[in-house]
Amino acid sequence: MASLPSDTHLPEMPSADLSEFRKVLSNSKNIICLAGAGLSAPSGMPTFRGSDGALWRKYDALRLSTKAGFLDSPSRVWQFEHYRRELVFKAKPNAAHLALAKFSIPAYRERVAPESTFTLITQNVDELSKKALQSVKASLPSGSIDNELSDPDHPPLIEMHGSLFDLVCTAYECGHREKNYNSPLCPALAGTELIYEADSKLPEPDIPKEDLPRCSKCGSLQRPGMVWFGEVPYRIDEILKLAENADLCLVVGTSSVVHPAAKLAGMVKAAGGKVAVFNVDRSKRDEQADFLFIGPSETILPDALRMEDV
Repeated sequence: MASLPSDTHLPEMPSADLSEFRKVLSNSKNIICLAGAGLSAPSGMPTFRGSDGALWRKYDALRLSTKAGFLDSPSRVWQFEHYRRELVFKAKPNAAHLALAKFSIPAYRERVAPESTFTLITQNVDELSKKALQSVKASLPSGSIDNELSDPDHPPLIEMHGSLFDLVCTAYECGHREKNYNSPLCPALAGTELIYEADSKLPEPDIPKEDLPRCSKCGSLQRPGMVWFGEVPYRIDEILKLAENADLCLVVGTSSVVHPAAKLAGMVKAAGGKVAVFNVDRSKRDEQADFLFIGPSETILPDALRMEDV
C-alpha cells in the first residue's frame, strides 16, 4: 500500500480527553448547549434520522412536518402529532436532561464553571428539558432559585421549535395560540396512535376537518404550534446573540445538519470559542469540534459536567 506524502495534511480528530474538556469548561464564561433528538432518545422518543426512527417509517417526515403537508392532509398530520404527544405523556426526563437542568442552576454550575452563564437551546418539542428543570427546582429549598434563573439575557432554556402541546388557530383573523395537554386532544384522534406502531396493519382513518382540533376562541381548525421545516425558529434573534457571545458550545444528540441550528456551533468556533459534541454516533461536521465524546449522553454528559453527585 502506498504511503502518504510526508507533507500530506490530515485533519485533526477532536479530542476525547475528558480532563482537558473539564479545564475548558472551568474557564468558560458564556456557555450554550444545542440539543437535538438524541437527548430524548433514551427517554423513549424516536429520532428523525436515527436507526430507531420507526416513527418516520411509514411516511416522509418532511411531508408530516411542513405547512404544505398539513394543507394536503390535516387528518394525517394531526394523527401523527397525536401519536407523538401520547409518547411524551409516557416519557420521563433521563439523566442527560437532568444533568443539563442541574447545570442551569447557578449554585451547581459555580462548582465546575465559576462565574459563568448557561442557556440550553433545544430543538426538541417534547418539553422533557422543561420537565427536568422543573423537577430539579422542586428538589431545592425554596427561595432564591427563581431569581437566579431570571436573567433575561441568559435564560436557562429556549425551546426554539416550540412544543407538541402548543396549538395555533389557522384563521388569519384569529391566530389564537394556546397550550393543551388533553389526552386525547379531541375524540376523533383517540386510538389513532396505534397505526404508528412498527407492526401495525391498521388502516389510516381520514378524519373530517370538523372533527379535528378546533380553536377555543373562534372554532376554526387548529394546527400544531411547533416550528415546521421551512419556518423560522422561535426567539432566533436571541439565540443568535447568545451564540455570538458564547465561548463554549455543547452539542448534544444532534447531527447538526438542519439550519439555522446547524450554524450555531460554527458561530462559536469562528469567534474563537470551543465546541464539544456528545453523540451516540459520528455525524457531519464532527471534525470541526474541539472535543468529541461518542456514547450514550445519559451516561457521558452527567460525568462530563460533574453533575452526577449533585
